[in-house]
Amino acid sequence: MPLKNDIFLRSLLKEKVPYTPIWLMRQAGRYLPEYRATRAKAGSFMDLAMNPHYACEVTLQPVDRYPLDAAILFSDILTIPDAMGLGLSFLPGEGPKFAKPVQDEAAVKELFVPDPADKLKYVTDAVVEIKRALNDRIPLIGFSGSPFTLACYMIEGGSSLNFRKVKEMLYRRPDLLKQILDVNTAAVTSYLNAQIEAGANAVMIFDTWGGALAHSDYLEYSLKCISQVVSGLIKERDGKRIPSIVFTKGSAPWLTDIAACGADAMGVDWTVSLGDVRRQIGDSVCLQGNMDPSILFAGPDEVRTQARKVIEDFGMVGQGGHVFNLGHGIDKDTDPDTVAALVDEVHEYSRRFHD
Repeated sequence: MPLKNDIFLRSLLKEKVPYTPIWLMRQAGRYLPEYRATRAKAGSFMDLAMNPHYACEVTLQPVDRYPLDAAILFSDILTIPDAMGLGLSFLPGEGPKFAKPVQDEAAVKELFVPDPADKLKYVTDAVVEIKRALNDRIPLIGFSGSPFTLACYMIEGGSSLNFRKVKEMLYRRPDLLKQILDVNTAAVTSYLNAQIEAGANAVMIFDTWGGALAHSDYLEYSLKCISQVVSGLIKERDGKRIPSIVFTKGSAPWLTDIAACGADAMGVDWTVSLGDVRRQIGDSVCLQGNMDPSILFAGPDEVRTQARKVIEDFGMVGQGGHVFNLGHGIDKDTDPDTVAALVDEVHEYSRRFHD
């Protein structure tokens, strides 16, 4: 059955649409009281993420509350290294931790590409259940962390402020880092394709930490892997194009390179002007972004004003494509009523910028 609202997918493919679609990174999350209730019922974050019924429930919560133009699978970017047997846990106040970080040759040799039909089946089961529950209302976005971003957590053993262990490996043993990235690249490609086969209408690669690299290192160790993933993705299902989005936080130095990586859309953060990006790369890809999430703390009136500025910065859509989003994930302390004002303003104000 055709989607009742396919504005998001058409925008990614730079087709004419009546308004600018909107969805929000981390839209299913802690800022919603209904999410917190489900999380408490599940018992822990991992119990929530690994239960297809709970994952479906929290995926639908924001799209039931707001007229968003896309849903995004509720999961975590660290599902792949967890399926590799690295022992993922989430400690209160400390974030993700791996019991077996990958820091030497022996650990690298034990890495493998997880079978999505085995240890990651709970993710594809969630995709199937979410698609059934959405009932063709709006598209579903599948996602993965980028090969380099996954490697950061795997090598550091968790979160890091300076990625010292990653960069030490990069400069002392680049051969080991490349072996990790080769496995991750194959794993991310397989994982995203499994989500597509299960029903995802589009996929997104989150390169959260690629921007921490030196200029040439980003091209070699992050973007090259992303390009390989994009080239290996399923491009069409049931006669419909499956668009892909790439988002690197801190991408300003590499905009032209990212736009040429083969993805249909490029996400950008709030440190760049959408108008400047368009002038730099033309309308070669759809742009996604890019309001600062902190603006949501300013209240509905200011949010409406700032949303208009983002839309005006992109300008008349013409032959381009724009998907409104935040420049990064929505903060857990955001007022849900402010999000309602944002979605309403984007839908209404953007109409004058479409032919």
